[in-house]
Amino acid sequence: MLFFLTGDVQIGKTRWLLRLVERLESAGAAVAGVVAPGVWLPSDGPRADDNGFEKVGINNELLPGHGVVPFARREDLARAEGSFDAQSQAAREQLVWHISDDAIDRVNQHFDQLAANASSAGAAARPGLLVVDELGRLELWRGEGLTSAVALLQKGPTASFPHALVVVRDYLVQAADELLADAWPERAMIAPDDAGCRAVLDAVLGNGSSSDAPSAGNGRKL
Repeated sequence: MLFFLTGDVQIGKTRWLLRLVERLESAGAAVAGVVAPGVWLPSDGPRADDNGFEKVGINNELLPGHGVVPFARREDLARAEGSFDAQSQAAREQLVWHISDDAIDRVNQHFDQLAANASSAGAAARPGLLVVDELGRLELWRGEGLTSAVALLQKGPTASFPHALVVVRDYLVQAADELLADAWPERAMIAPDDAGCRAVLDAVLGNGSSSDAPSAGNGRKL
């Protein structure tokens, strides 16, 4: 099953995903890929949220080892700090977040290694969940960005990764679905809520494994 975790910006998709990963790992499931938590600093400026924090960057947490790659910087800060590269993939696409091509390469190398590990002998000893946070305009409109993540997803269900979860903005879901539909006949769109949690837990751990979560079926199938 391929899950599209979707919704608008700043609704807690990554925080929800981090809690889901922790729960799956605690249950003994293998989880691999990348999660992209924000970098927040205390602030009383105009960009501060209701809790007095301002998002200044994005990290990539590489699973299963949980190593961290500094991934993106807010464009205005990158320009002020001198790290903005006008020739980068992110700059050419005019993204709000500036991502260095070096950071993209490091994350792609991680997915290349996951693909190599998945094809090695004994790789399916702990089948689990492949996570990609997230596929955006670079990947879906330009064929750039996390190309190795896309290539791994396009293999479809494998012995190592019978299930996958992709974070994608709501306006890009159709493009993501068109890209991956042939590889993943079974797909569902979920939100970062109890229903989405139940759907993923039931798929990865087996039906009934999430009995303490509200019953919600398997999300909205596509």
